[in-house]
Amino acid sequence: MNTLSRRGFLAASAAAFAAARFPRAALAQATAPLGLSAETRTLDINGRAATVFGLAGPSGQGLVLEPGQRFRVDLTNNLDIGTIIHWHGQVPPNVQDGVPDLPMPMLQPGETRSYDFAPLAGTYWMHSHVPMQEMRLLAAPLIVRSSEDVAADRQEVTLLLHDFAFRSPEEIMAEISGGHGGGHGAGHGAGHGAQPMQGMPMGGGMGMMQGMDHGAMSNMAMGGMTGMGGMAMDLNDYDWDAYLANDRTLADPEVVPVERGGRIRLRVINAAAATVFWIDTGAAQARLVAADGHGVQPLSGTRFGLAMGQRLDLEIDLPNEAGAWPILALREGARERTGLILATAGAEIRRLDGVAETEAPAFDTDLAQESRLVALNPLPDRPVDRSQMLMLGGTMRPYVWTINGAVWGRHRPVTARSGERVVLSFHNMSMMAHPMHLHGHVFQVVGLNGHAMSGAVRDTVHVPPMTMVDVALDAGEAARWMLHCHHMPHLETGMMTEFSVSA
Repeated sequence: MNTLSRRGFLAASAAAFAAARFPRAALAQATAPLGLSAETRTLDINGRAATVFGLAGPSGQGLVLEPGQRFRVDLTNNLDIGTIIHWHGQVPPNVQDGVPDLPMPMLQPGETRSYDFAPLAGTYWMHSHVPMQEMRLLAAPLIVRSSEDVAADRQEVTLLLHDFAFRSPEEIMAEISGGHGGGHGAGHGAGHGAQPMQGMPMGGGMGMMQGMDHGAMSNMAMGGMTGMGGMAMDLNDYDWDAYLANDRTLADPEVVPVERGGRIRLRVINAAAATVFWIDTGAAQARLVAADGHGVQPLSGTRFGLAMGQRLDLEIDLPNEAGAWPILALREGARERTGLILATAGAEIRRLDGVAETEAPAFDTDLAQESRLVALNPLPDRPVDRSQMLMLGGTMRPYVWTINGAVWGRHRPVTARSGERVVLSFHNMSMMAHPMHLHGHVFQVVGLNGHAMSGAVRDTVHVPPMTMVDVALDAGEAARWMLHCHHMPHLETGMMTEFSVSA
């Protein structure tokens, strides 16, 4: 997806050169609205036809904007049901944010709606804000290139990750929430991918945790969650039929043509409904250079994780030789994997099994990766005007997930005034991780388990069980902005509140 053949690579390079020389204002004025269509499409998944949704732009699924280009898009709903699209991580006017009836109604079949705002540069994505539709793959990349991207002259490759089931989302939710089927949340520790975790006996529960003071919780979390005995962390509450990389499995992976000594910028988007992935670059050394579209101090390695809704940009410099380099996405706490292959012309491409020999570990339970990310452009220093604590809770049976003890509809809004510096503290008291996403704002990670830091600038932060993550932000447009978990079954069962900004 957004990968370049040799001919396409040369054409794109010429276009990028022209864009770099073209004045930004003129480029913005000259750009007509782009067409984007929510539609039904058919995929071949391991030899079986699958009907899913998609977002078709002028050149396939998704959109790529050049430096200085406005987000001017005419979105048409070609589905037979109403839908609405959220521009994840972007900061549009609230009226264009894309949440049902907040404030705009869903687009009805055949309806077109226009959008126009100045986008943030980086790796973003767009998806339906109806969880059941996102579970049917109504999502696509939204790549906004910067002048720095053009100057860097790297081949850009986008990797969009999904989890997929042939069953309907309604059937999946019935199975998850009903506790049916071995391993699908039938009980802590009984499920597929359940990991032993310190904790108190199950009878301790939320009340016991909420009775702890901040220091006791911090010490417990920083202790690596050991010695609590009996509790288990649930990683995966559903076993999907397939895990997709750019709509394909490892039975028929995408092969991206690259040059010998190729310089790659790999843009990874976790669009899965309920799966955390590790990205394993294998023999190709990588540098993590951006998280959620925002630059971080480069971090070298070959394995990086990302939760649902998050994005990572990796720079890879291939050796000056012929070869094939698999880029794999490993399901946390499990053996399933997907991915694509970077390959020079004529290279031997070996078949890769969709199931690895060993399970991948849980992602970032100790916040080790998050603690190593340092923003290139941190928020400016200023006093904090308002601090808010958000308790993340829930259980597998009954399958209910809450923010501050309430589901959506019974929630109390988190409030702020426009222009205030706000710190939100996410305290996860449940046994599942929660990728927390805030609309209409970017925030900086400024604390992990009570320890201050100058972390990544993000829009979605992974909060593991029994941990605390503090984020700072400057409250923006006076409006109702959604704040929710990006695990779709958690969102579907109520794990959402609102960040209500007043003038």
